[in-house]
Amino acid sequence: METPCQKIVWDLVPAIRSSLAIELVKKGQSQATSARLLGIAPSAVSQYISGKRGYRIEFQGETKELIEKLAQDLIENKVDDFVVRMCKICVSARGVESNCNSSCGPEESGSNTGEPEK
Repeated sequence: METPCQKIVWDLVPAIRSSLAIELVKKGQSQATSARLLGIAPSAVSQYISGKRGYRIEFQGETKELIEKLAQDLIENKVDDFVVRMCKICVSARGVESNCNSSCGPEESGSNTGEPEK
């Protein structure tokens, strides 16, 4: 049996990384620079772009906007906490584009920011 967290790790996180890599390249970054910004191997970026790696999910709405914003902020070196931003994208994607109602990841505050409650 596959748990919701397994689904996130195997499908959703790679799809988010793939979308980020593609967005960075669309914004003019080389594959090597995109890899450095994402903290992954250049070969991974190449595989994401070619469709050989990363489950393809067409993100829309808020999730797509969050991915585009994170890509731009990475380019402009405006990302204070990459993990928090990835969690926010994941929470958005799960809430809108999947059936996962798991409590995996950071506890959500009432404002649905993806950041832990204080």
